[in-house]
Amino acid sequence: MTYTRRVVDDELDVLMPHLAAIALEGAKGVGKTATATQRSRTVVDLTDAQQRFVTEADPGLLVNAAPPVFVDEWQLVPATWDRIRRAVDDDPSGGRFLLAGSASPTRGQRVHSGAGRIVRLTMRPLSFPERRLTPPTVSLAGLLSGTGQTIGGHSDLRLAEYTAEILASGFPGLRGLPARAQRAQLDSYLARVVDHDLEENGLTVRRPAALTAWLTAYAAATSTTADYTAILDAATPGDGDKPARATVASYREALERQFLLEPVPAWVPSLSPLRRLVGAPKHHLVDPGLAARLLGVDAQALLRGGGDRIRPSDGPLLGALFESLVVQTVRVLAQAAEARVWHLRTKAGEHEVDLIVEDGARRVVAAEVKLNPVIGDTEVGHLLWLRQQIPDRIADLVVITTGQTAYRRPDGVAVVPLALLGP
Repeated sequence: MTYTRRVVDDELDVLMPHLAAIALEGAKGVGKTATATQRSRTVVDLTDAQQRFVTEADPGLLVNAAPPVFVDEWQLVPATWDRIRRAVDDDPSGGRFLLAGSASPTRGQRVHSGAGRIVRLTMRPLSFPERRLTPPTVSLAGLLSGTGQTIGGHSDLRLAEYTAEILASGFPGLRGLPARAQRAQLDSYLARVVDHDLEENGLTVRRPAALTAWLTAYAAATSTTADYTAILDAATPGDGDKPARATVASYREALERQFLLEPVPAWVPSLSPLRRLVGAPKHHLVDPGLAARLLGVDAQALLRGGGDRIRPSDGPLLGALFESLVVQTVRVLAQAAEARVWHLRTKAGEHEVDLIVEDGARRVVAAEVKLNPVIGDTEVGHLLWLRQQIPDRIADLVVITTGQTAYRRPDGVAVVPLALLGP
């Protein structure tokens, strides 16, 4: 198959000539192997039993192979990490090693952090511009620059197409499959996580059905800050034999180590006039297609407002999944711009901003996500409030929608269809 360039390739172009070792981390199926293989002369696939056996016997073979050396699923032989780390100490020349892993080591695995030797880059499912549906016209990096980027462009995509993209997922291997085959693949992906991958990475799952029920309740909490007690109660309604809190915490920790859960942390800035902010994360799976499969909804159900939510007040499921799709895209673009992604909510709930993108210069792009393509004054109220609170830090304000035209409102807020947002 022809390789389709990813946003992270731009980062690798900049970093590889100068860094000896880079680890691509992310959930299984996001494309790490394809991206790393494009850049490697030697490939060591540790999912292959023979290569794993040889590498376990002599991890030093990696050091003498022709660079760049790509070690796939390195966590299956944790000694490879430490051997590469020592090799970097001996020779820090750029472009020597690429590693890929779909799980962080468990607590029982003693692996050096790699700080100062191995740089970690996260790979996620395909962001919207990587799906090649519409050429983007608005740059997130340009918004962060604070230069008042000109906003324009048109997309033919409507709500039905965005719904189809949510259900299709951003896993590259599923692109182009018929819808029925995509659903089967997503179901198989989730079953493998519960039945195989977690145990492979150190967690004994004694009650797979209970874990699946908890994951389903977590999916129903997508784009909310629901507490974990509420999620557990939703997973076990009327069940007196609930899993222990420690058991559920181990589920959550293991799923985060496998990059399946990727909550958006709360923004609590220092040296800021903002006070009484919520510290709870917003819940997201790594891909909204997985959430949709867990909840058993199709396009018709989503478009007519169906789908379970953790609380009746949380709004339609389609809105939550669209927000999750936006989060997935913004995280990819923000990483390329050396920025981080947060959310903001005051404790009383009177103000909430869906996404805060902050770069190293403390410049902020604040974004609201709206399913409705028509954006009036009500939809930008929280953004204008935030600009009043921290005017010196706001680089730009944006509403990301399912509309078709990008434009800038008279109050300075950019309105941008998701399909037109790019690096």
